[in-house]
Amino acid sequence: MARAAAPLTRLPRVVIAAPGSGSGKTMLTTGILAALTRRGVVVSPHKVGPDYIDPGYHAAACGRVGRNLDAHLQGVERIVPLLLHGALTPEPADVAVIEGVMGLFDGQLGGRGFASTAHVAQLTSSPVVLVVDGAHTSRSVGATVLGFSRYDPGVRIDGVILNNIASARHEAEARDGIEETGIPVIGCVPRVPEVVVPSRHLGLVPAAERSPEAAAAVDALADMVSAHVDLDALLEVAGAATDLAGEPWSPSAALGALAAPAGSRGGVAVAGGRAFTFGYAETTELLAAAGLSVEVFDPLVDTELPSGVSGLVVGGGFPEVHAVDLAANRSLLQSIRSLAAGGAPVSAECAGLLYLGQTLDGHAMAGVLPTRAEFGRRLTLGYRSAVALTDSVLAPAGTRVTGHEFHRTQVVAADGDAQPAWAWADRDGGSRVEGVVQGTVHASYLHVHWAGQPHLARRFVEAVVS
Repeated sequence: MARAAAPLTRLPRVVIAAPGSGSGKTMLTTGILAALTRRGVVVSPHKVGPDYIDPGYHAAACGRVGRNLDAHLQGVERIVPLLLHGALTPEPADVAVIEGVMGLFDGQLGGRGFASTAHVAQLTSSPVVLVVDGAHTSRSVGATVLGFSRYDPGVRIDGVILNNIASARHEAEARDGIEETGIPVIGCVPRVPEVVVPSRHLGLVPAAERSPEAAAAVDALADMVSAHVDLDALLEVAGAATDLAGEPWSPSAALGALAAPAGSRGGVAVAGGRAFTFGYAETTELLAAAGLSVEVFDPLVDTELPSGVSGLVVGGGFPEVHAVDLAANRSLLQSIRSLAAGGAPVSAECAGLLYLGQTLDGHAMAGVLPTRAEFGRRLTLGYRSAVALTDSVLAPAGTRVTGHEFHRTQVVAADGDAQPAWAWADRDGGSRVEGVVQGTVHASYLHVHWAGQPHLARRFVEAVVS
């Protein structure tokens, strides 16, 4: 019997890409989201790649959860379902806006563009608007646009936004250079140094850490885009996208037999607040779909864990920035030690690894794990394909997962009876061992996306409810 054709969904959508990092993608995408929302357009925001920070600004701009699309973390087969899930949750969006990562064709190292913006644009059959930085050039931008438009015939560039334009004469020259490509210029944004989102060692400062300032920056970006980008032309580009074939991703379907009515199986605590801003929305959606009540707590403010929780998830963030205040909250640290000592399942990623250790930059942390960490000089980042070395609440030994690593801290000492969590190939062709498994605690620098690794979610839920 022939398989039934996948249903088609009408979803106007557009990818905002650039020739390279630093072209202004994030500022312009945020401004586009906010400006469209002002018009009453319901926008679904998405980000190519593993980045946590940009989706925070997307959410601030349009009041809707920012979601990631990453072929490495989630698998190519889940990109369209996850896009549809985001676009239809909690209500159907009028348009999806997808911010790219790095340069349009930059993806996994050695992967020939795998997981690049172009790859996601092709997987989702989305037209592209190219943001081109006009600083230090003028008519030559035409050659840049022409080259990008012809590099891969499977990627359709349907518009250009010029950024950092110094004057009317500069704009005229740049437009003239692009004219012969046949691709329309739908925006021309002047140099506006006062519209700046501050950054630090791992990129932009998360919106959740600077709510009043972030709101003001988003408003300024919306003003800028409204004045200098043809939003009607942008919506026309998005509206030309073909209907999408596929079913929306479902957390209940991903869990299978473990799915249960919300709140029917107790609760799990999830760290949040200014120190722990890195997390994927699908993680908490999976926990809720498993019948768990997701109880978010702020380690900078709350003096104890939420009552009645049977598990703990501590994601990523910037604990090194808040180490003094985290260390001062001794009652919460004791509450976490007690939960872990009682055998509750604990999953910690990156910042969570640091927080559960003995010390961070000399400041006392939770003391759950025999690790000490400190801020380092070297940024470690990249996609990883890892194998579990030890049975844990996330995976049995031998399980293979995809993830990413992104930190400037390092664990400088570890002793005791803890076992390693993961191993993966290093850049020299050897193998690197990373992370800690101790009892029911799993902690590692490796970020994983549970929607792309549903077996991890199922294993953790089984440990919580058992």
